[in-house]
Amino acid sequence: MAAKWTLAFYMTIAIMTLFVQGARWPDGWHAWALAIVNRFYVRAFFHFRTNRPCPFPTDGPAIIIANHSSPMDPMFVWVGRRQIIGFMMAREYYEVKFLHWIAVAMQSIPVQRNGKDLAPTRAALRRLKDGKLLGVFPEGGINRERDLKAGNPGMAWLAVRSQVPVYPVYIQNSPGGETMIDPFYNFGPVTVYYGDPIDLSAYYDRKPTQEVLQEVTDIMMARIAELGGVGYTSCTSTT
Repeated sequence: MAAKWTLAFYMTIAIMTLFVQGARWPDGWHAWALAIVNRFYVRAFFHFRTNRPCPFPTDGPAIIIANHSSPMDPMFVWVGRRQIIGFMMAREYYEVKFLHWIAVAMQSIPVQRNGKDLAPTRAALRRLKDGKLLGVFPEGGINRERDLKAGNPGMAWLAVRSQVPVYPVYIQNSPGGETMIDPFYNFGPVTVYYGDPIDLSAYYDRKPTQEVLQEVTDIMMARIAELGGVGYTSCTSTT
């Protein structure tokens, strides 16, 4: 009987500790629970590795830009972070029932693919103004080719307008599949390469013309490509 009471006592302490930890997370217990599941799942089944400790700020805003070859990419970028990274994501996925709760808990920003809705841009700027992290996949969609596709200049506008640090990330060997579900059980080693923040201060006071934004876009995309040792071709270049 004493052993049962001892076990019950330790289980109660463990459960209370978990609740306290969840309550202390800056974004609430939903984010805490997702972070625990995500960390265990990614590290256990994908032999997750990085080239260095994650350099993202623990306090203050930043934009994280990465290549995009799998629906699992946000999970790999977020591993081990206490702070939520609010990713901009296609609205059609944001509204899927079994994904919507997770998207809301992760503070994702739904985006129309036609780019005609300005609400996501305003939401992204508010997020950065509030000192939070923003995640962007500038290729605009999943790309299973080796080389990067042309980046969307919208991310350049956000970077120049907000004047926050921009961190490039390259995700190597992110799983693919025939459906959106396949990557989640297509296990294999995944490595994330973190880069130093990109210095864009020379562009802060320049008028954000199409040419300037394309130049900034090319700088950022080239940094992602450099991390992964892959190619990148600007939409204004043939090399």
